[in-house]
Amino acid sequence: MVPETVSHFIGGRDVRSALGKTFGVADPATGKEYAQVAVGVAGDVTQAVLAAQTALETGPWPGMAAPDRARVLHGIADVIDTRAGDIAAAEALGTGLPVTQAREQAARASELFRLAADLVAPADTAPGQDESGYTVARPAGVAGLITPWRTPFLAQARAVAPALAAGCTIVLKPDERAPLPAALLAQVTTAAGLPDGVLNVVHGSLHPKAPGAQARDALIAHPGVDRLWFDGDAADWQFVVLEAAGHGKDLSAEVAGHAPGLIFADADLDLAVDSALFGAFALNGQRRTATSTLLVERPVYDTVVGRLAQRADRIRVGAPADPATQLGALPHGQYEKLASCVRLGVREGARLAAGGRRPPGLPEGNYLAATVLADVTGSTRVFTEEICGPVVRVTPFDTDEEAVSLANAVIHRTAAYIWTSDLRRAHRLAPAIQSASTWVNSHNAPDRPAVVAGRLPDLAGAAAGHVNIGFYTQLRTVRTAADDAPVPRFWA
Repeated sequence: MVPETVSHFIGGRDVRSALGKTFGVADPATGKEYAQVAVGVAGDVTQAVLAAQTALETGPWPGMAAPDRARVLHGIADVIDTRAGDIAAAEALGTGLPVTQAREQAARASELFRLAADLVAPADTAPGQDESGYTVARPAGVAGLITPWRTPFLAQARAVAPALAAGCTIVLKPDERAPLPAALLAQVTTAAGLPDGVLNVVHGSLHPKAPGAQARDALIAHPGVDRLWFDGDAADWQFVVLEAAGHGKDLSAEVAGHAPGLIFADADLDLAVDSALFGAFALNGQRRTATSTLLVERPVYDTVVGRLAQRADRIRVGAPADPATQLGALPHGQYEKLASCVRLGVREGARLAAGGRRPPGLPEGNYLAATVLADVTGSTRVFTEEICGPVVRVTPFDTDEEAVSLANAVIHRTAAYIWTSDLRRAHRLAPAIQSASTWVNSHNAPDRPAVVAGRLPDLAGAAAGHVNIGFYTQLRTVRTAADDAPVPRFWA
């Protein structure tokens, strides 16, 4: 059941906006408003940080024994499993994801909490010859988490699970376009026995140009926040990096991007096309490693484009709640952006091989058919446009060197795919593509997050794994002398 009003969650209870105001959120499939959400401003963030600090300083969570903390995390995973249907429905309603695919994301979120629980460990000991010692892992403090509208529940799990495993307390700022998953996460953690104040949720705020900016900026600037996690679009990421640095905050960032796919003439085209279609259109094309750019060797270019277009036309577009739907609706701003991108590509000379328009039989809602833009050249604007949706651009190449050059021209590379039967070529080209992860003749179906290559590796590297407890942890070493260890004397 969808609540009429989605409140902040602070100190274990629902809290109204400090302004007493709300804003409406609409279903991208129908355009109809389905809830009012509490406006988040600096006062709400301050209240949430104070609740998190109180839970950190006086609550049981930070000092809880490792087995007990792990037990709560496993309990959170159990509750996620029992409420997977509710979580999937919330994601389908807020983001337009097909409900069957949203349910898969809920299962992955459950796995993340179980993994985090298994990684909770007691202090390590390291005895020496003249002294014994041990390392004490302590929570780094209050963690401020900023998460996106793309697969929101999974994104929140990726941020929250390791912070909880480390013993941190949390202020979560979800994207205001999809508020329900965060509200459900608060319910789930409470049901699993997480103490009050450990997880706090402050929603976005109304702003004509940058929704959610007030709460986001207040969280970044608050002196009581010790760690920052950001997951979102590249433009916002650049701002957050600068702001976090200006406030002296440790930041871990995951950034939306693209994963170019290179298909050579000697590749297994059946598998390569399967990979390309999955990467471009699964999860509404909003995967972090989506193959929204395909580079195809010229001898098989027409064949590949033809297969992509034929199969894209058969993808079932429909209501997110329909189990038969393969491609759902798009959030409002994203729909306009993608439609504009398609028009730009056609003006620049690209060929619309499939989609590019509203599917028949869907007169309302933000629906875009699976779209294939062929004959896109590397010199056009549409080649470099950031795409987060069901649009794939296809570009021909003639040489290995041209393929690498085009791949490296793709902005915000998160990964890359190479399809070829020549493994010597694959091993030669993979290091030349500036991407942290490259898959050869395979596809990363689980969509494991990849490091953003070539951009602030000290920040991006922290987000390389599913569960990065180390970022949320402070290590302290205690050394104790064994017997009568010599002590230096300064001056007799």
